[in-house]
Amino acid sequence: MIGAAASSEAVSHTCLCELKRSKCQQLATGSGKRKPATVHCKDTGHMNSRMAASSSRVMLGPLVAAIDQGTSSTRFLVFNAKTAELLSHHQVEINQSFPKEGWVEEDPKEILQSVYECMERTCEKLTQLNVDISNIKAIGVTNQRETTLVWDKETGEPLYNAIVWLDLRTQSTVERLINKTPGRNKNHLKHKTGLPISTYFSAVKLRWLMDNVDEVAEAVLTHRAMFGTVDSWLIWCLTGGKSGGVHCTDVTNASRTMLFNIHTLDWDPELCKYFDIPMEILPKVRSSSEIYGLMKSGCLSGIPISGCLGDQSAALVGQMCFQEGQAKNTYGTGCFLLRNTGAKPVMSEHGLLTTVAYKLGRDKPACYALEGSVAIAGAVVRWLKDNLGIIQTSTELEKLAASVGTSYGCYFVPAFSGLYAPYWEPSARGIICGLTQFTNKSHLAFAALEAVCFQTREILDAMNQDSGIPLTQLQVDGGMTSNRLLMQLQADILCIPVVKPSMPETTALGAAMAAGAAEGVSVWSLRPEDLSEVTSEKFEPQINPEESEFRYARWKKAVQRAMNWETTEPISNGNGETSIFSSVPLGFYILGSMLMLIGAKYIAGHK
Repeated sequence: MIGAAASSEAVSHTCLCELKRSKCQQLATGSGKRKPATVHCKDTGHMNSRMAASSSRVMLGPLVAAIDQGTSSTRFLVFNAKTAELLSHHQVEINQSFPKEGWVEEDPKEILQSVYECMERTCEKLTQLNVDISNIKAIGVTNQRETTLVWDKETGEPLYNAIVWLDLRTQSTVERLINKTPGRNKNHLKHKTGLPISTYFSAVKLRWLMDNVDEVAEAVLTHRAMFGTVDSWLIWCLTGGKSGGVHCTDVTNASRTMLFNIHTLDWDPELCKYFDIPMEILPKVRSSSEIYGLMKSGCLSGIPISGCLGDQSAALVGQMCFQEGQAKNTYGTGCFLLRNTGAKPVMSEHGLLTTVAYKLGRDKPACYALEGSVAIAGAVVRWLKDNLGIIQTSTELEKLAASVGTSYGCYFVPAFSGLYAPYWEPSARGIICGLTQFTNKSHLAFAALEAVCFQTREILDAMNQDSGIPLTQLQVDGGMTSNRLLMQLQADILCIPVVKPSMPETTALGAAMAAGAAEGVSVWSLRPEDLSEVTSEKFEPQINPEESEFRYARWKKAVQRAMNWETTEPISNGNGETSIFSSVPLGFYILGSMLMLIGAKYIAGHK
């Protein structure tokens, strides 16, 4: 496969050499076993996009599209179903709002509009390249998971902003739920859900909406409310919305709500009762690969939506981790390591999640995975850019960090949303330690990249302990993998090779594969012998294990400093403002100082 930048500008397999065009066409139509996607003629050594616009354009065969709706952007991508090659794509950034500290929201209408815009622009690009968009046979959906929406099924209007998975407003709700469990056990529901009770998952966000937003509470009472994660919202809107839209989700997204039983593969009445959530507002749970409905508007009206996977499950499929023991790590807003555990769910004893990896057909068995989730990865780059202003673009970070090649003893724990796996500690907060007068912004940039790698090391260690079989190499994907320094640091800190595919859009590819393989579409074969050969780049460790272990031990020390920083129940001063005593360390410090002053005054008065 070829990289996104090249393939979005040129229709694939087109050669400048006229004499060899027939050979290129044979490869492009996928005759026989699939070959690596980039084809070069010996005479030219490169592709020529002008040939794509000629009247004798290459016949590409069936195409499959994917909507990739992530935390920071939306993309629409079109793949060749025979070669798995990316032909064209378009991307639109999504605005995030932060109404209060720890709150993260997005506008559901903006999300939907971004999908339509990406579709239209991608179709325009394909038309300019002389590709017939009627060859698009199916659309898959992949999405940011856990992000929670409620809308009115009669008006089609969202009743509140989408509460993003990173959001911390439900911390007090989580604390109350844990307090009512036997032994205050955050894993009380894990035997059914595979998840700890945490701010991360959808059920507590939905509970907050029902408790705090009048429009949501009223819609639930009058039976007009619909709940869904981003996939459900998009599929409902794209298939007709209030005029017969399909209200559904797939098993991978459902398994991230804390309302879904990962053994029965359906909503669990006892879990719904525990959170006091009416089951009638929940979407129907479907497999990850089947026709859910048809597009009802736009340039692709009438095309089936036939694939749906949460983004991390989609990346697992796109990396072709179909065998038990295979794993991938995705570097996006957060960082997510998934390991295929086969047909049976494996419960972690080291702070990992048990989740549904995929179910590729109504009658196909579900496959499960162990997952290590890190809240802040790419988000730390955005923080350095938007909050501190030490870089203007994300690409500057690599140059800045490379200019020093070390953090000079500076360690950065970006626990902006608490700590996820393996700690599940919502009271943790971000910390930078080991500073000296010599420390500058370049060292901080390097420490930020190292933080992503150290967090991956923590979840990889936990995964190796749970499985008993250490990974010998790590397959990676996601936007941050374009940072070569980060990839080399990751190999150094893990002490194993890191393998990056040449075509980084594996999340969208996984959704396209599920859509194209669906019954009634069947243009994409998932048989092992038909899967594409993937070209990749390998990063080998370049430091000795002793140095790696020393740096990792210092990181772990910094993590302990970040723990137990905030209370879960902010104390109000009566005007809606948070008291300084809501921060336990600061509160004790001030209280202690006051007592010392009173004591000193008392002693002085008795001399």
